[in-house]
Amino acid sequence: MSETEVTTAPRPLLLADGRPAARAWSLDPALRHLNHGSFGAVPLVAQERQNQLREEMDRSPVVWFPALPRRVADARVALAAFLRVAPADLALVPNASAGVSTVYAALDPCPGGEIVVTDHGYGAVTMGAERLARRWGGRVRTARVPLEADEERAYEAVVAELSEATGLLVLDHITSVTARRMPVARIGAEARRRGIPLLVDGAHAPGLIAAPLSGVVCDFWVGNLHKWGCAPRGTAALVARGPLRTELHPLIDSWSATDPYPDRFDQQGTLDATGYLAAPTALDFIEHTWGWETARRYMDELADYAERVVGSAFAALTGVGGTVDVGMPVPGMRLVRLPPGLAASREEADALRDRVAGELGVEAAFTSFGGVGYMRLSAHIYNTAADYEYFAESCVPVLGAWAASARGRRGTT
Repeated sequence: MSETEVTTAPRPLLLADGRPAARAWSLDPALRHLNHGSFGAVPLVAQERQNQLREEMDRSPVVWFPALPRRVADARVALAAFLRVAPADLALVPNASAGVSTVYAALDPCPGGEIVVTDHGYGAVTMGAERLARRWGGRVRTARVPLEADEERAYEAVVAELSEATGLLVLDHITSVTARRMPVARIGAEARRRGIPLLVDGAHAPGLIAAPLSGVVCDFWVGNLHKWGCAPRGTAALVARGPLRTELHPLIDSWSATDPYPDRFDQQGTLDATGYLAAPTALDFIEHTWGWETARRYMDELADYAERVVGSAFAALTGVGGTVDVGMPVPGMRLVRLPPGLAASREEADALRDRVAGELGVEAAFTSFGGVGYMRLSAHIYNTAADYEYFAESCVPVLGAWAASARGRRGTT
């Protein structure tokens, strides 16, 4: 691909000693890792810190566990500073889904109440909302938000589903399937005006957005620190403000059950909390090595380059533009349209993910929305332009052949 056809590739970030940034991670060099957004990647320094903590735990568990709540509370202070929220508002949970489940379990019964979600929502979160609605004897209402919808259209689509029967609104901060933002600040203000509790699924926000809760009015917000923040997996924040948070309890009762929120979350029996304690190490590593502002700018520039390179390759193959009109794009993530025949459903998208990893040696994310398949690009510091150039040159033609074969089996063109 010539430089006249795409933007200039951003220069790779390096470690202080001049080595490639990828050397700070233990990622398999036999694979191209183009899907940071799903499970993240933990820097070696954070892995080493967590291993040290586990050794300490195993050397003297009787000393370790009674002292653990205080150490978790200290970690909360550091993580709250990263998110720019008050430590008294933040509890630590294993992942965003666990935080959502905690909220669902805490809400008072709302007989016949409705729960409003969007058609961009994360599947597990929506399934939890459906279970809660069944317990209420109510139903889930789904706001249909076009992929290309700008802030105004997205706002109107969601607010149109709210009514006096709405007992809870669940809204993505950044959508997983479609890599777009939702106008959570504006919708949150309207939900507050109507007295409707708002739960924001901010799984992808920590690290991508400097201060994700700035200006956002909501009752509950959850975000994964093990995605863009690169903390050990199983580390997420539950931020709760207002009177409803007094009803939040860990999904597992322990000896801190009678403590106030969020202290009651700091003790969870024999749960391995070393990921919580090592999380600040991961965040500090990126800050001290490059600075989070520089990291975010690089990830966004690289995602933009990746979109152009991969999108152009698919367009040349199919004759149809590969880039996608996303109404409220986010930094570090992009969508590229796949050829017809690929990833028309979530099941097909997951199967394609596994096939690409097994046969092409690339970890990539494929999603489906409205019956259309997409590749979700998510760049991090360890990625370089060469990763996406390789995918465009070596993998896109193979995906084109797979798509043609799939259409042939289905009798479509």
